[in-house]
Formats: sequence, structure tokens, C-alpha cells
Amino acid sequence: MEANAESKKRHGEIIAIANQKGGVGKTTTAINLGASLAIAEKNVLVIDLDPQANSTTGLGIAKTSVKKDIYAVIEGECSMQDAVLVHELRYLKVIPSTRSLARFELEVASEDGNHLYLKNALDEIEDRFDFIIIDSPPSLGLLTINALVAAESVLIPIQTEYYALEGLSDLMDTINRTKENFNYSLEIKGILLTMYDERTNLSKQVEEEIRGYFKSKVYRSIIPRNVRLSEAPSFGKPIQLYDIKSSGSRAYMSLAKEIIGK
Repeated sequence: MEANAESKKRHGEIIAIANQKGGVGKTTTAINLGASLAIAEKNVLVIDLDPQANSTTGLGIAKTSVKKDIYAVIEGECSMQDAVLVHELRYLKVIPSTRSLARFELEVASEDGNHLYLKNALDEIEDRFDFIIIDSPPSLGLLTINALVAAESVLIPIQTEYYALEGLSDLMDTINRTKENFNYSLEIKGILLTMYDERTNLSKQVEEEIRGYFKSKVYRSIIPRNVRLSEAPSFGKPIQLYDIKSSGSRAYMSLAKEIIGK
């Protein structure tokens, strides 16, 4: 594999969803924000850049049925367009992942330009979508670096629970280093509060702390702790197709409106 540092003017907005902590609602956000934007008739591509492939299965794609995944794209086995799958939501497309992606970091660890594979692959199709959403793995390794280098902005989900800010300084350091060395235009798109339980003082206290620190970067929309939201991935559906009237669905539709408005 050979990385190419050339870039093009971007037309669609590329958003990396990142947080090295697991269980913060990162994949849930990739799936349901993507679906919400598609319902708003925005052309959306969700790229699953996590070897666990949870965005893939959460959007109803069986990993065993995938013939061309994001790993095949960055390895040069197929084009980005060849790997795009159509979703039942008219404006939503998906590039799936499989366990094969786990080999990427080992294979390119010693290569120069190993941070540019995804960015270069996106050159082919970035002008065909209004939004490209990248679901990053729960780590700060090369895959996440590739997402941050390819993106224009990063959306950070933070759960409103104990230790919410634990490890966040590491993520901010990675974002800042990426900005300084590889992607000077990278910015924080926004901070998304997730798993919010309005019945508890804890959620309110954590919200106050995060809003106090990140100020206007924190979205007004808040993702609640919602049973229907957690059930939807097991049925391979975004929340809007599983239970559009649920509080989780309303929250992600609100987030999509906020992002479109900005």
C-alpha cells in the first residue's frame, strides 16, 4: 500500500466520531445521526472504521455477507465506490467493516504516510455526499488517526456518568497533535452528552461540568438513556426505523437539525 498526500477541495462535510473510551454511545451516534440526516434528505455515507463492525451490523448488514469492506478499500483491492452499500433509507449509504480491518495497524505501522490511507481513499467520493460520518474504534491508534486526518471535524460523545471526563485529555492531545502535524483545519464539531438520566442529580452535575468546560461546543441536544435506543442495534435498525416515537429517536433528530443548522 502506498499513501498519497495529495488532497482535493471537499464538498461534503466529513465528521469523525471519536472517543477512546468504550460504551459512550459512539457507534449509536454514528448510526442514528447518519439515519437522522438521511431522513432530512441529506446524502449521507457512514464509514465503519472499527474492526468490531458494530455500525455495520447496527445498520442491518451481516458481517458474513460483506464482500468488500473498508479494509479492502484502503488496501487497494477495490475502490471506495465499489464498497458502498445501499441502505433502506433512501439517502443513506454504508461502507462496512469486518474483522479484517484489525490487520491494518500491524501492516502499516512502519510505513511513512500511514495516516493518509483513509483520506486518500475518500478523495474518490467525498463530493458525492452532504455528510460522511466515520465511526472510529475505541482507541487512539492508527485507525483513529486516519479518521482524524480524513475528517474536517470531530464529534465527541461523552456519557453523563462517573468518570465521564476520564481519558478525555488523551483524546484532546491526539486531536491537537493531529491538527498540528497532519490536518491543520481539524476542529471539534461538538460535544454530545449521552446516556443522560434526567431523574438523577449525577447527570445534571456532569452536564454542568462539561458545559462549563467546553462552553458553546456542547450541543443543546442531549441523548437520553433509553431502552428502545439500546434495543435497536440487535434488530439491525437505526432507532428511527425501530421506534420513531421514542425519546432516543427524537433526540437524534434534534441533533441532526442542530448540525444542519450550524
